Amino acid sequence: MTVANSEGRRSGSEANSPDASLTATTMDFALTLNHVLERAGTVHACSEIVTRLPDGGRFRYSYRDFHRRALRLADALRRLGLKRGQRVGSLLWNHYAHLEAYFGVPASGGVLHTINLRLHPDEIAYTMKEADDRILIVEDTLLPMVEPILGQFQNLRVFVFSLSGAPIAGYANYNELIDSGSAQLPMADVDERDPATLCFTGGTTGRPKGVVYSHRGLVLHAFAEAMVDGMGFGRRDTVMPLVPMFHVNGWGIPFSATMVGATQVYPGIRPGPQDVLELCQIEKVTWSAGVPTVWSDVFDEMKRQPGRWSIDGLTVMTGGSAPTETLIRNARHNGVLMIQGWGLTESSGIAAVSRPNRRLLAESPEEQVRFLAKQGVPLPIVHIRNVRDGRLLPWDGVSQGEIQLRGTSVTARYLNRPDAGDRWTEDGFFRTGDIGTIDAEGYVKVLDRTEDLIKSGGEWISPLDLESVLLEHPDVRECALIAIPHERWGERPLAVVVLHEGSTAKREDLLALLGSRFAKWQVPDDLKFVAEIPKTSVGKVSRVTLRQQFRPGKE
Repeated sequence: MTVANSEGRRSGSEANSPDASLTATTMDFALTLNHVLERAGTVHACSEIVTRLPDGGRFRYSYRDFHRRALRLADALRRLGLKRGQRVGSLLWNHYAHLEAYFGVPASGGVLHTINLRLHPDEIAYTMKEADDRILIVEDTLLPMVEPILGQFQNLRVFVFSLSGAPIAGYANYNELIDSGSAQLPMADVDERDPATLCFTGGTTGRPKGVVYSHRGLVLHAFAEAMVDGMGFGRRDTVMPLVPMFHVNGWGIPFSATMVGATQVYPGIRPGPQDVLELCQIEKVTWSAGVPTVWSDVFDEMKRQPGRWSIDGLTVMTGGSAPTETLIRNARHNGVLMIQGWGLTESSGIAAVSRPNRRLLAESPEEQVRFLAKQGVPLPIVHIRNVRDGRLLPWDGVSQGEIQLRGTSVTARYLNRPDAGDRWTEDGFFRTGDIGTIDAEGYVKVLDRTEDLIKSGGEWISPLDLESVLLEHPDVRECALIAIPHERWGERPLAVVVLHEGSTAKREDLLALLGSRFAKWQVPDDLKFVAEIPKTSVGKVSRVTLRQQFRPGKE
């Protein structure tokens, strides 16, 4: 007799016995980027890809043209002798050629290694050696950066791309490489678990570490991103990714936007706030993404020229570092819906998105802003938990522990780094190093990185909470809170502030503002004014640099 337990499951050995009388009848269809590329050239053939050129003009072509050029790139790479699984490096800005590499390299059976152009040349050389790049596609404007290190690679084939179209003497041309291939030959026969792309971490806690993404993981990540409670864009939208395409596959946006057939607008080389606003207006951009400093600069530009710009109705995703409530309110003031995406290189980029649920939409605008400042709800197929001292914490919005992840788009190991195995738990969860809470509705709030939290007298102080309040002051442009060693308390917070030009705010005013909102032990002992806040290669505040700059005895 079969006995069901309280959850309706069969007990005993029968529960684990397979029933061979019935098998699934659905097709075994491989989840590969090749299918996304083929769909782009057929279903979405008339959608457009637009790139801002250095002279301010724009180059546009259809998905049909993009599909053909990506296929030609794939064939050309095979003709060069690139074998399945071998790596192609890209050192490029955000534009149509980089998108071609995103799909053309995996379609050849190769693996695209997007190189962080903001790294030091020595770090670039390190990542290229770790990746064992066989071919390099490099922007003409970035060639001087890597020419000194190219001698370290004896068998590297280099192809130079130029948005202006001008050839570079002594180097093979990217467009000629495209012309050498055929769009009529089939794409490589790849398995969904084959590697497709490779990114390196920012190296904030040591040498950059490589993460290799499978076709399957990227496709599933693109599906999850494009859902309504994810990025929520579709074929009707015009999407402008401002996040660098070298940074965690551009947060996955080039893949998800191509999958759904959205018009894509790429900002080209070093876009400024006016470039962003012009593209938004002229191309009627409906959705964009970039780090908080990008949007802060955009809103400052709108404030400087009131009435000139209108981006009402735009949805923007911000991430990389947490947006403040002040920035979210500023976005709303300008008619922009700002949502937040949270994730890591190890999670294929976005792992959670902060959007209001049905209950929250009935709350006041201020309550919505408070929730939108959280990192958000995990995407589908992302399993998340909160752990402290080996104990699972409740989802009560109060209990603080390390956020851990597991899922189809979360990496299970680093490239060539068996020494980093302690980043995974015995049951397969990735230790993010982010300390935070999870509430009853699934909203994750990250207090800060483990190494960035300030532990004073045995209690944690979150820099993000203090920074958010400082940025409410109209004279504060940027700020960062860092830990300074203290003989009695272990660590104490120091505030580092950049003021708007012409402001008259004093140190005492800003410390008093914090004192009105936080307990005395949480308020910084001191505040320093600086001309700028140092940033990492992906635009985050470099607290490591600030701690070195303001360590005791250095001033």
